[in-house]
Amino acid sequence: MKRPADAMPRIDAVVIGTSAGGVEALSRILPSIPASMKAAILVVIHVPRERPSLLSELFRAKCQMMVEEAIDKADIESGHIYFAPPDYHLLVDSGPQIALSVDDLVQYSRPSIDVLFESAADVYGARLLGVLLTGGNEDGAAGLAYIARCGGTTVLQDPAEAVAAAMPEGALKVMKPTHVLHLDGIRDLLMDLATKTVR
Repeated sequence: MKRPADAMPRIDAVVIGTSAGGVEALSRILPSIPASMKAAILVVIHVPRERPSLLSELFRAKCQMMVEEAIDKADIESGHIYFAPPDYHLLVDSGPQIALSVDDLVQYSRPSIDVLFESAADVYGARLLGVLLTGGNEDGAAGLAYIARCGGTTVLQDPAEAVAAAMPEGALKVMKPTHVLHLDGIRDLLMDLATKTVR
């Protein structure tokens, strides 16, 4: 039986969005991805806007890939995981480069998952993989649908498994994802991408 990654096109970037329950979900996925991953991973998780985030430090200690907090105008490198800093939208700009923005809140959030997903889709098109995980609002639904319209691959955490189902359920209202998987399946998909030799 074919695994999901077998039929997938070349992927240059993975964007992941999550909110409530997201730290636990990411802890099930990210540490297993080998340092040989050819794609970059950019992550938006809703965090309090008024204080520094410890996400990059937390995941740097767990992950095989390089982990850092996103910095404005930095080049996006394969094999790196970039976390959005608190109170900034994380975008992908041509280059590809990171762009940070203090534009208005989207879905009551800054950083916004929709903003990351849509900007990344504009740059990477069919070479983008979007992953939407557990969360308590519908941020990310429009962005995941936009990734699909741009030819990218879309992955949704099964709402039945999510700590907060509103985010994946919101996406299912507006689109049909390429894959609906449990966290273990998402982890395996990304690990398969990291070990694919035909790119």
